[in-house]
Amino acid sequence: MTPSSTLRGLRLSSLASASLISLALLAPLQQAHATAPVASVSWQEAAGDSDVEKAFAQARSEKKPVLLYWGAKWCPPCNQLKATLFNRQDFIEQSRAFVAVHIDGDLPGAQKLGTRFKVRGYPTMILFSPEGQELTRLPGEADAPQVLKVLQLGLAGGRPIKNVLADARAGKKLSANEWKLLGFYSWDTDEQQLVPAAERPGLLAQLAAASQGADAETGTRLWLKALAANADGKSLKVDAALQTRVRALLGNAADARAQVDSLNYGASDIVRSLAPTAGAERNALIALYETALKRFEADATLSRADRLSALVARVDLARVDQPKDSTQPKLNAALLKEVKDTSVRLDKEITDGYERQAVITQVAYLLGHAGQWKDSDELLKASLSKSHSPYYLMSQLGGNAKKQGRKDEALKWYEEAFNKSEGPATRLQWGSGYFGALVELAPQDSAKIEKIAAQLFNEAAQDKGSFYERSARSLQKVGSSLAKWNDKGQHDAVLARLKTQLDGICAKVDTADKQRETCESLVKAPAKKA
Repeated sequence: MTPSSTLRGLRLSSLASASLISLALLAPLQQAHATAPVASVSWQEAAGDSDVEKAFAQARSEKKPVLLYWGAKWCPPCNQLKATLFNRQDFIEQSRAFVAVHIDGDLPGAQKLGTRFKVRGYPTMILFSPEGQELTRLPGEADAPQVLKVLQLGLAGGRPIKNVLADARAGKKLSANEWKLLGFYSWDTDEQQLVPAAERPGLLAQLAAASQGADAETGTRLWLKALAANADGKSLKVDAALQTRVRALLGNAADARAQVDSLNYGASDIVRSLAPTAGAERNALIALYETALKRFEADATLSRADRLSALVARVDLARVDQPKDSTQPKLNAALLKEVKDTSVRLDKEITDGYERQAVITQVAYLLGHAGQWKDSDELLKASLSKSHSPYYLMSQLGGNAKKQGRKDEALKWYEEAFNKSEGPATRLQWGSGYFGALVELAPQDSAKIEKIAAQLFNEAAQDKGSFYERSARSLQKVGSSLAKWNDKGQHDAVLARLKTQLDGICAKVDTADKQRETCESLVKAPAKKA
């Protein structure tokens, strides 16, 4: 639930259908500038299959695609979209060309829809044909103008992304726009729809090589995505030509600006892929990268979040040869001063609630990442009253305290975050986080552990979506924590009581979609002793 995990998070039918879509879109887009400004996007809230079917029926009737946005109130990248994309007049005008559907992950039935559409991470944006075929997933981490361009390509394209990918892998000729759709596809929210995660670096490299001569910018983007996905350093072979290409990119301001999201969010992984070992070669690459990141920080055409991400990337690179779990990294004085000055400036500048949730949480992460824990804590505490989802900040405070070994304080913040959290899916997620910390930091408190587990199971019983998607994974984490806590059978009596409670809940759970199976697998009955 930390911002570090959300930074990366910070993202066509037949030819006949394509013609219908293109014709249907042309008139609304041409008329958009001749009519009065639209106040906001007309999102249709969906909490169940009937809501979605109604939206697709409208889409077929009006011959429009469907844009589905899956998010949550507390999610920083979701708030970034609200602050920089959904409020743009050009996006609002373009929204006339599609049926806009919003699924709030905490609405009744939302997690079941998450299973249906294979969406997991917040935010996820999917463009569908009127017939329900998935055209593409939009990159929420890209800056707003880029997302708009990808949306326009998807609206005009007509072919499902899986068909475009199949043709690319088969060596068939693609248009430049189809290559762009592959380059800007939201691979981070693919959820293994197009390719298993383990195969992603190789596929992205294959696509990058195949795009040679079609679109240089897209080819570069695919190479960067492949390098960033190459976390283990073993999935991708890096040659001198690729190293030269990336170095040239970093030295060209315009070309680098076009790849800002990939360069920001993949900085340390890209450097490790290109220069696997510490030394002169890696240092030279980092120096080039640092220069490009500084240009991003100074680029007023980028959002505050994107400029801040460039500073986060600089700290990542400064730490690249230091232990990952170090709480007191060694940073040069100038970089440390910039981190502190930036945090003070952004705290004063940002008043919009959506932008604060997106940016201030990232600033607090950055301060901790730079070893400035006191400043991070003070910023989070001062921002609690300004946040529409203060429990997110409370969990960050818990994480800060935990990393510094302040166990009691960490548990206090995790507990308060859980108590203040709102919405069934969110409460299970925050509850599982608190429960995991409780088992790890206070394993001797069996009464509290049993109490919180029982509370979470009771809350799950009140929501029919508890055994779908994110909620199911939250409960599975509780089950895994319980199993680890009872690894030697020392808490068999507690697990037996919880198992009895859960059996009563599971008996009332629908057998459809393996819900009951998920419920029954959460806690295993203690083994009978001989």
